[in-house]
Amino acid sequence: MYDFDILVLGSGPGGQRAAIAAAKLGRRVAVVDRWNMIGGVCINTGTIPSKTLREAVLYLTGLSQRELYGQSYRVKDEITVADLTMRTRHVVGREVDVVRSQLARNRVTVLTGTGRFLDPHTVGVVDEAGHERKVTADRIVIATGTRPARPASVEFDDQTVIDSDGVLRLDRVPNTMVVVGAGVIGIEYASMFAALGTKVTVVERRERMLEFCDLEIVEALKYHLRDLAVTFRFGETVQAVERRPRGALTVLESGKKIPADTVMYSAGRHGMTDGLCLEAAGLTADARGRIAVDERFRTEVPHIYAVGDVIGFPSLAATSMEQGRLAAHDACGEPVSRIHDLQPIGIYTVPEISFVGRTEDELTAARVPFEVGVARYRELARGQIIGDSHGVLKLLVSPEDRSLLGVHVFGTGATELVHIGQTVMGCGGTVDYLVDAVFNYPTLAESYKVAALDATNKMRQIALLEQ
Repeated sequence: MYDFDILVLGSGPGGQRAAIAAAKLGRRVAVVDRWNMIGGVCINTGTIPSKTLREAVLYLTGLSQRELYGQSYRVKDEITVADLTMRTRHVVGREVDVVRSQLARNRVTVLTGTGRFLDPHTVGVVDEAGHERKVTADRIVIATGTRPARPASVEFDDQTVIDSDGVLRLDRVPNTMVVVGAGVIGIEYASMFAALGTKVTVVERRERMLEFCDLEIVEALKYHLRDLAVTFRFGETVQAVERRPRGALTVLESGKKIPADTVMYSAGRHGMTDGLCLEAAGLTADARGRIAVDERFRTEVPHIYAVGDVIGFPSLAATSMEQGRLAAHDACGEPVSRIHDLQPIGIYTVPEISFVGRTEDELTAARVPFEVGVARYRELARGQIIGDSHGVLKLLVSPEDRSLLGVHVFGTGATELVHIGQTVMGCGGTVDYLVDAVFNYPTLAESYKVAALDATNKMRQIALLEQ
């Protein structure tokens, strides 16, 4: 007889959803996590704080209103770290309360501490005082998440040289900043600090940023960031970061030296598996701390599952939630469907990027014909009202069956707007549905109708010439 039917290690989006799904199926469930990390990295140091920080930046700088009131418009002249973190602390506190309430309401036992495997069915939970309690479970779900990767050659001090977690602990807004790495996290923070007036330099060893995104959308973002005085150094590798009394000097392999108040390293993330004693359970992790799973999220030990960032790509909170739910259903012997192929990607830069489906480059490489329909925010009444003249929505449409192959959005509300296209694609709809649909006016959603009309007009021109 085991103590619990399902034991979940980690209370982030994946672990929380796994625990609640199993509890709703009538199983005895427990979650293991540190007392100050309920809700996981997502709520405490990752997604929620960074997105709240972004909202605070947009509000306090008045950036989104400058199209209407002029480039000098600001809500607050001197923006301090206290201004930025006040909102963050409030939101994080409320979110932690929501998670605790949901776990309690579903009668999920919360075991406070850190867990490690003692054998394939037993976990030792060590509390703050160092006391270990042994807990057994029939099925175990690993959802321990990730932490920022810290290269051994870099001296982090959480003020001058920081990782993405250190951003939330800064004591002042830096005048100058170097961001090493143009991935999602690096570009999100680069755009936020640029909006605050920080002179940002982005260093990236590859020749472009956000390679998985549509090239035209990335170019639009790059143009907008350059307008905020961001400098890009592509094809450059950092040789050393030298800390000095009044800042840091970033030395590139090409010989360039970049002075800055703060250097933020965004070198990917590392799975938090080192303290789990995986070998005691018969498991291993790769060099980046990630655990391999099958399509049902089972590890090489069939009764042990893993979900969320700890299993690698796509490492998104939204995907982790669904992985947790599906893993719990499988662990409980419930019928379960595969995770849907149509996964929206949201990048909270300033402005936002979001897309679902394939990019122009992917379709061209696969020799799949497509037509492009475009709607620009500046042509929409809602775009004028909110002062966003940069935004754009792009539909990629198949001329053969008129289905949507991809939806790409850049601008205000992109991460919300994309779901309309996702739904049409997921339900097998065509561009004709968007042409015939009536959207509220004035809204940004109306951009779907404008883009759909643009695409169908282009296809009509081709059809006329082919007659």
